[in-house]
Amino acid sequence: MTSFGRKRAGILVCVCLVLLAGCHQPSRDHRPKITITEVPKADLGGPQKMGYLAGSVSDAEPGDHVVLYARSGVWWLQPFANNPLTTIQPDQVWKNSTHLGIEYAALLVEPGFHPALRLAALPAVGNGVLAVTSLKGEGSETIIPKVLHFSGYDWTVNTSDNDRGGVTNSYDPDNAWVDAKGYLHLRMMSRNGKLSCAEVSLERSLGYGLYRFVVQDSAHLDPSATVGLFTFDELSANENRTNELDIELSRWGNAASKNAQYVVQPFFVPENVSRFMAPAGELTHSFRWEPGKVTFQTTRGAALGTGQKLVSEKVFTSGVPVPASEKVHMDLYDFQHSKNPSRLPTEVVVEKFEYLP
Repeated sequence: MTSFGRKRAGILVCVCLVLLAGCHQPSRDHRPKITITEVPKADLGGPQKMGYLAGSVSDAEPGDHVVLYARSGVWWLQPFANNPLTTIQPDQVWKNSTHLGIEYAALLVEPGFHPALRLAALPAVGNGVLAVTSLKGEGSETIIPKVLHFSGYDWTVNTSDNDRGGVTNSYDPDNAWVDAKGYLHLRMMSRNGKLSCAEVSLERSLGYGLYRFVVQDSAHLDPSATVGLFTFDELSANENRTNELDIELSRWGNAASKNAQYVVQPFFVPENVSRFMAPAGELTHSFRWEPGKVTFQTTRGAALGTGQKLVSEKVFTSGVPVPASEKVHMDLYDFQHSKNPSRLPTEVVVEKFEYLP
């Protein structure tokens, strides 16, 4: 090989070594650590309940950040989805606000890390996560979620605020109960001048199959009162709720509107919504969820089988979700506190829930 060739080969080897070094981040001399030194009280959570979470790190490098989570059912990114990173100060301490939960977690992460909005479990070290720690909130041992047994299933009663319907509604566990007949009651009322609503969610996912709800008269509800019978996956990162199937009983604040609808979310796609008039009296609402297809149906009465009088039916074949971690929810809330607010108290009774694979 000529002298020029040897030099050229040497240059190529150097270039390759430089490129390879650029493809692999150098290993750290020490394993980074993160600790929590200040934790807020334990609470079942809600968008209006905040506290402070603080701590310190060791062996962090420039560009590293802290990511916070609070657990209320699942782990929720804190403090806000559009501001998910907590800055590490020069003295290696950090502090940020957080929505309240039962338990709190802090992750030390590398530059460029993109945190999930919701988590079923905290991640292990790796894939951009340098260290993980968590602590129970103060008084967590005294917080026990209310669980109801209805139609052969266990249902968790919502106790936190949420913004379903476009504005924040508060939820009171006393607004959901099962009577001596085994019927589920959902109530919306005012206590000490504050509106409170009701919601229950199934404790496990069911997947494809037939979902059936027998509901007593809902035609008496005021225009802004809303009953939701739906499946929803809280662990989905999709903010358009494309993992949700809904039967909704509401006039959405407009007394002249039809009072019921079927929805394959997102609702803002016109083809995803079918509105109809639900008559007074006992009705059975159902949907059969199959791969690529969901068939909604409403019939009069609670009887099953042939001979039922059909009120409405709609088949959707576009945008139908696939099963994941979705759970059945049933709720009663006030839609956007409209100009036609609900007279309180108001109540809806679900006689039966049934699932058939």
